[in-house]
Amino acid sequence: MGRTTYDFTGAVVLVTGGGTGIGQAITHAFLDAGATVVITGRRKERLEQALKGYPSDRAVARVADVSDGAQVRALVQGVVDDLGHLDVVVSNAAAYASGEITDLDDEEWAALRATNVDGFFHLAKATLPHLERSGGNLVAVSSVSGERGDWGQSAYNASKAAITNFVRSLALDWGGRGVRLNAVAPAFTRTELTAGMGDDEESLAPFINRIALARPGEPEDIAPAVLFLASEAAAYITGAVLPVDGGTSASTGQPHA
Repeated sequence: MGRTTYDFTGAVVLVTGGGTGIGQAITHAFLDAGATVVITGRRKERLEQALKGYPSDRAVARVADVSDGAQVRALVQGVVDDLGHLDVVVSNAAAYASGEITDLDDEEWAALRATNVDGFFHLAKATLPHLERSGGNLVAVSSVSGERGDWGQSAYNASKAAITNFVRSLALDWGGRGVRLNAVAPAFTRTELTAGMGDDEESLAPFINRIALARPGEPEDIAPAVLFLASEAAAYITGAVLPVDGGTSASTGQPHA
């Protein structure tokens, strides 16, 4: 049985961090569903590589840093000016930092917060008025780490918790204006951000111990859930945070017997 497909023909979709990992999988899924997709990130070559093979009139790369509010505003206005409307926004750009809080220097914390928290703030502020005009919606890629704590990840978890509750609160503020906001919450997923983690059977074992489906997530596992939340099939869903985690969050934390 194949996965459900959605038709986004005619829709304009903006995906931040669309050049790699989960963002790239989301980008490809929307393009395959007929959407015009604008992806953004800081590395032009990665953006262009992610769009290789797709028609240039529907697959557009724009370099921007989401931590810079002025760049985000210019990006969003440019998309609307060039394409006429904006229907779906996927807030996916993310940074990662781990370690004891006493070992995390001010610059590392500032960089993490700038991408994960400020980036979402700038994007939501710039796009929500356009989504109100189009009756569109925003889907954020948060994390199960935004719901609970993890050892050695206090700063990262705090940043993802901010995304989760931004989504919930903005869903309340904008629902009456016809805009839906939701999030997906992956657990351990093989991406550029997790390179070096779980690369062999021994180091992967602790993750597998906590995953009901007994395998790590892949970016292609996350993308269909994003398309669902962005689609008309989810027309009465807003303020939701959907775990796409292989059953990780079903556990109480006890180890597998």
